[in-house]
Amino acid sequence: MTTVAPADHHEPRTRDLPPAIEARSLYRFFRAGDEETLALQGVSLAVEAGEFVVIAGPSGSGKSTLLACLAGLDEPDGGTVRVSGQRLSHQAEPVRARLRAERVGLLLQSGNMFDHLSVMQNVMLAQQVAHRPARTDSEALMSSLGIAARAHARPDELSGGELARAGLAVALANDPVALLADEPTGELDHATEQQVLRLLELRALAGVAIVVASHSPAVAEAADRVITLTDGKVSS
Repeated sequence: MTTVAPADHHEPRTRDLPPAIEARSLYRFFRAGDEETLALQGVSLAVEAGEFVVIAGPSGSGKSTLLACLAGLDEPDGGTVRVSGQRLSHQAEPVRARLRAERVGLLLQSGNMFDHLSVMQNVMLAQQVAHRPARTDSEALMSSLGIAARAHARPDELSGGELARAGLAVALANDPVALLADEPTGELDHATEQQVLRLLELRALAGVAIVVASHSPAVAEAADRVITLTDGKVSS
């Protein structure tokens, strides 16, 4: 595992609490005919509240598979995932869906919002699914991310930077303990990427565990730690 020294702006972690998100010895394989691909091979990690961690590695190294398992979108073939100490993996799908809705935020390159709904409606829907207070909190969240002026716009009416911030608002709408992001700045210009990274850093300062899969050197530079995957394994 390659590490980057913790950034000075982060507060000391609270070590008497379970990690915000933790994976132990994750294995995941896929079969296609007689071919078997080992996507994850014994991957372990623990991310504390307020920590910003980047998962790096070449295409096909297992980054997206790892994030899917951490989010409960996919089940590992071996090993466990816990969120705030509660087991997420190897649970019935309704249990995984409830835990994900209540405790995990997801930020993807695209597909973060329903196209026929406004930004406000997308945020409020995510809050309703997680049984969070709706409109007042959604307005405050969008204001904190600089997207309040576009609250009633649909996704196809937003610029690239606005869309990134709106997607982040949806990912944070359930007040998650952990935010998982898959290449969230991959299609953004440098200035917009820096804006999104600053917003992620601010969320880490507020106590959210941030886990980002990314190829970007700028994202790695912003992180407290960088974990490198190679062929489904954590590189030593």
